[in-house]
This record gives sequence, structure tokens and C-alpha cells, in this order.
Amino acid sequence: MADILRARIFAIACGYEDANDLDRLRTDPAFKLACGRLPDSGIDLCSQPTCSRLENLPDLRTVIRLGWVLVDLWLSSYAAPPKSVTLDIDDTLDVVHGHQQLSLFNAHYDERCFLPIHIYDAATGRPVAMILRPGKTPTGKEIRGHLRRLVRRIRARWPTTRILIRGDSHYGRAQVMAWCENNAIDYLFGLPGNKVLQRLVDESADDIRTRRALERKSVLRGYAETRYKAKSWKAERRTCARIEATTLGLDIRFVVTNLDKGSAEHIYDVIYCARGQAENLIKMHKSQLASDRTSCRSPIANQGRLVLHTAAYWLMLTCARRCPRPIICATPSSLRCGSGCSSSAPASSKPSRASAWPSPPPVPRQVCSGRSPAICYRQDHDRRGSGPRRTTQLPPSSAFTSPDTAAVKKTPSRHLSAAQRQTNPDPS
Repeated sequence: MADILRARIFAIACGYEDANDLDRLRTDPAFKLACGRLPDSGIDLCSQPTCSRLENLPDLRTVIRLGWVLVDLWLSSYAAPPKSVTLDIDDTLDVVHGHQQLSLFNAHYDERCFLPIHIYDAATGRPVAMILRPGKTPTGKEIRGHLRRLVRRIRARWPTTRILIRGDSHYGRAQVMAWCENNAIDYLFGLPGNKVLQRLVDESADDIRTRRALERKSVLRGYAETRYKAKSWKAERRTCARIEATTLGLDIRFVVTNLDKGSAEHIYDVIYCARGQAENLIKMHKSQLASDRTSCRSPIANQGRLVLHTAAYWLMLTCARRCPRPIICATPSSLRCGSGCSSSAPASSKPSRASAWPSPPPVPRQVCSGRSPAICYRQDHDRRGSGPRRTTQLPPSSAFTSPDTAAVKKTPSRHLSAAQRQTNPDPS
């Protein structure tokens, strides 16, 4: 069982998210060695039918226990209980291409899909929980249930840690906010605007709009806060507004929170806008580790797949953090080919804890520093293919450094400059 799980997780981490890929990878010497078997004389790894049977084997109780393993893994990643943690919660589109159970048609995305919930630790980028759910917007009762179970698990080991839940307007439900207030949980959620909210900040918005016109600025931003109570709320809550005046008009965004410290600007710009990093983490989880490959018919099997892909995320995250100090690793794809590692980086450029691995580099590098281009590989990542990825070797370094070699003389004339066409005419 352990060898099957290990082989499956290693394959996902290396970019082979399909179980079909193991039909060829099961004899690969590197994979066999990674799974503790001899490269040549060791027994081959599991095949695709074995992996498929394993994914459909667990029952609901087993899959729930696997989900708690992810939470415990995150809790154990801290040497001591932190004073506070910020948990980013959001759902993401997972398009299906069949009749998988729990999949629904979502009019907003115009797709038949799942909308799984992802929860990340904002300070470290580590995944906390992944929950597969139907393709519809979560209700307040559903969100409250997920958070109640998660917080209970965290409180069992960290009873004094202060917890901040941060999410967009999907999660700013009356049931969720009331539960957080009753259980000493801080929250910061987006809030959809309406006429009542706009009327409450109309004075500040008019001042910002007037000053922008008098100062002839293209953009002028300001902040305001007020107390607001919706019809479904039992009490007034602190609401902060970001007001931006441009030549096209006003743009006002609202957030609601129970944090009593900090200005409206700090609440919105510093605390709330930081949740944009969670969007990058979800994008990386889906695009580079293919966590949206939920093609099993059973939702229990698809939840098990989501756990396996999150385990591969943990593996790549751990590899990036275990790199030596002079090496900076960026993303799973760059770790696979080595293009995210730079041996010439100074020791002081090691990523800090707040901006650790999931942040992508500004310019992805295709050739590693100090290495020949011939040993760097490019994977053609066909997301919907069923076989192993095609691996193409780059040309030798002489093709990049010696313009007078035969490799360049054979280049078609349409790729040559005018001077090269005169000295090296195309025989055709």
C-alpha cells in the first residue's frame, strides 16, 4: 500500500498526473530507486489498474481521515504553536468532462463542474484542507460546518493561538460571522456593495471625487469606514470601504470584519488584499500539479485524488524549502527541470517565510546557471493526454555559441539575416 501511494505521489509531483502514466513509469530506474527498490533487479512498481483500484477502494470514513491527515501535517509543520495564524479560504473551478457524481452546471462559469474549497496558511503558503464539493456557491450553513470542524481540530493542539479567517464575499455570510464572533475567531470577508452602503460612504466618496477633479489626477484613492447592519444580521458590524475615483467614475469595494484595531486603509490594503496570494497558490495547485484531474465517477474517489495531489504539493514545497541557501527554487515546474535554481544567487536572497516558495519568479529561466543547455529538458505538458509527457532535448551548446557551424548553415533562409543569406545562400 505504501509503495503504491509513494509511486502515485511521486508521479504527480513529476508531472505525470494520469494513472495511465505508471504503465511506463513502473519500470523507470529513477522511480524504482525513489520507492526503495533496486533500479535494475528490483520488482517493478504498480501499474495503472492497481492505482485505479486503490483510488476507488476507500469509503467515506477513510477519505475523511485522509483529510484530517493533511490538517495534522500542517499543524506538525510548526515547531511550537504560533501566536496567530491567518487562514485563506476560497473555492475554485474544477471543470468535469463526464457525469461525475456531485458535478453540477454553474451558470457563472457556463460549465459543468465541481467547486472544491481550498484553505491555505497565509504566512507559509502551506495547504491546510482541500474539500471536494458540488459546483454551486457554498451556503452559510455549509461554510460554518467546514470551519467549525477545522477550528475544533486546530484548537485541540493550539488552544491559545489566535485565528483569522479571510475570504471573499462568498464567505461573508451571516451564519459564518455570527459563529466566528461566538467562538473568538477573527474574520475579514469581502462584502457586496448596495445602495445602503454607498449612501453611508457617500460623503467620503464625494470628497475624493471632487479632490481628484480639482487636482486633475487620473486616479485618487481614499478609505472610509462605517457601521452597517444587513437585514439578516443581528447586530451592526464594522465595514471598511476602499474608494477609488478615476476619469471613468467611482469604484467602491467593501469588507466586513470584527477586527477592532487598524485603520480602514490598513484593514483593506495590508490585510485583505494579501489574500490575493491564495489565488496564486490555488492556480499553482491546479496548473502545475493538475489537482483538477477529478475524472473518477465517485466523489469519494475524487476526494481521494485531491488528497494525493495535495500530498504532491507538500512534497514539492518541502523540496523547495530544503534547498541549500545559495539556491532559490520557484515553482514545481522549475524544480522538475532545474530552471528555477540559481547557484550564483547570493546567500542573502533566500526567500523569507512570508514570501516563500509558491511565489513565482519574475522571469522564468530556461537554462540553469553554470550548466550546459544540452542537459536541460522541456516537457510538453499536454494536460489531456493519457501517456507520459514527451521529453525533448535541447540542441547542443555549440548551436547557441558558434554561428559558423554546420547547424546554422542548414537553417532555412527565412530565419537568416540579409548578410547571412549572401554568405550562406539556400540551395533550394
